Amino acid sequence: MTDPLEETPVRIVIPLFQGFTALDAVGPYEVLSRLPDAQLRFAATETGPVRADTGVLAITADARLVDVDSCDVLVVPGGPGTRRLMHDPELTGWIRRVHESTQWTTSVCTGSLLLGGAGLLQGLEATTHWSATELLESFGARYVTERVVVQGKVVTGAGVSAGIDMALSLAELIAGEGVAKAIQLAIEYDPQPPFDCGSVAKAGPALVDLIRTVLSDTPDARADTRAGPPRRPAPRPR
Repeated sequence: MTDPLEETPVRIVIPLFQGFTALDAVGPYEVLSRLPDAQLRFAATETGPVRADTGVLAITADARLVDVDSCDVLVVPGGPGTRRLMHDPELTGWIRRVHESTQWTTSVCTGSLLLGGAGLLQGLEATTHWSATELLESFGARYVTERVVVQGKVVTGAGVSAGIDMALSLAELIAGEGVAKAIQLAIEYDPQPPFDCGSVAKAGPALVDLIRTVLSDTPDARADTRAGPPRRPAPRPR
């Protein structure tokens, strides 16, 4: 006989790919892995280490994408590799299939481009890294400048560090405010950055132009420019 007070496992999957940004995956991991009875897995095309965008840090994928057909929470990280993969039928097709089973489908930073490529953002408000807003809207999403955007079961987070905010918001939706607050204290998330320039609105045009130039001078960004306009996204599942 099942104990009615027994916690129901929360199955969480974070897909990895070459060129993901480490904090996009690790930030939500640090939060969501602390949910009661969380079962979290990293998955990739093949098991083994997957290099982040710096080429230095690697995270080990213990599951293959083809072996994961459902989960409760899907967290798609961003990174330079998303521009190369946002039209990849294997990855976006997998996201689209798993989305049908999820309670929550989420993204951090330019992971939203992969949700867009899977056809999941058509007509929805969403956020992403500030440098990718036009790409996001090319998938039929309406970009908003909020740090976390909830649209039904689709939750998008803004750039990189916003993944922690997104995951704490998600923790509240899953387990309640008390649990989310406890996790926030446990990881001592009380950001007090030394500079007040963490958004386009605060940074000033010179710094924004500098970072935009730096971000555009990556192999994945250059490949995206050569690829031309985005293709029409797949229809959103009903």
